[in-house]
Amino acid sequence: MKSATRLSTRIILSIVLAAVLGFAGTVIAAPPAGPGVQVVVKGSVDDAITHLRKMVADSGMMVMGELHQGKVMSMTGLKLQSETIFIGSPTIGKDLFSAQPGVGLVVPIRVNVYADAQGQTVVSYTPPTQQLSAFHDPKVDTIATMLDDSFQKMVGMLAK
Repeated sequence: MKSATRLSTRIILSIVLAAVLGFAGTVIAAPPAGPGVQVVVKGSVDDAITHLRKMVADSGMMVMGELHQGKVMSMTGLKLQSETIFIGSPTIGKDLFSAQPGVGLVVPIRVNVYADAQGQTVVSYTPPTQQLSAFHDPKVDTIATMLDDSFQKMVGMLAK
């Protein structure tokens, strides 16, 4: 009887030890960190940028600039997949700048697409309402809310 109990105890301990060791090497991906909206999306950084460019054009906006952070950082020896595009619209910009000429500090809207430490592609941006609310202007607030909706829909379509 004692040997059966010892055997059962050894089996249970072996199962527990195997489970603990099995999980020891498992990496649990944390949600992307940072300010604003962080969304894990399908495909590579290049895929996400390509799809985002198409959606931006389809929405009547345009990519007004780009920053190839990965290429710039490679000059320091850092390997990084990170691209930033600046999205805006001359028509929307006209309304914003007419109401508050200082909006040029935050528009066009900056969107960063990068590969995180786990290799996931992340789209990151600060919602226009957060950036433009400091102007305390009802017209600017209305446009910012509309832009929030547009960005949320575009990034949502890219999400996993």
